[in-house]
Amino acid sequence: MNIVTLCTGNVARSVMLGYMLTSLAEANGEPWNIRTAGTHVVEGSAMSSRTRDALLGIDELTEHHFSAHRSHQLDELDVSWADVILASEAGHVNYVRVNFPAHGARAVQLHQFVRHAPLEGPLETQLASVASMDPSPEFDVVDPAGGDQAAYDACAQQLWELAQVFALLVAGRARG
Repeated sequence: MNIVTLCTGNVARSVMLGYMLTSLAEANGEPWNIRTAGTHVVEGSAMSSRTRDALLGIDELTEHHFSAHRSHQLDELDVSWADVILASEAGHVNYVRVNFPAHGARAVQLHQFVRHAPLEGPLETQLASVASMDPSPEFDVVDPAGGDQAAYDACAQQLWELAQVFALLVAGRARG
């Protein structure tokens, strides 16, 4: 399964989620390929030190080399490659639907997916069910940008919990 994690600047939420899903895939033997991207990116930026410290605060993630990350603007190659685009906010789902309409049904809010995806059926069925819903700010993962370390730590903890549930929901599932 090809997964794109999406936030605004690709220096905090999508990065955290990308590393988390990579760790879960490795731990569970899932054949997931993960890319991270943003909707409004300064291309090539490193993740913030607060993002890195928040990731280092989750014991299961400490084996990664977080310094390798560089921000990337979501593009046509990403959306055509992805089986699913896990967005941090409703606005990110709308961004994909407006800018990449042929692939808009692949974009869902992570929190909305975890809350509303059917427990049974292949990923394609789960994705279609959630993608048919309107994205909602109630399912946004709040951007920690501009916040203190506690804001980043809280964001990382929320994403870690959501990532683990996502992994349970889609483990071993193939499209179609």
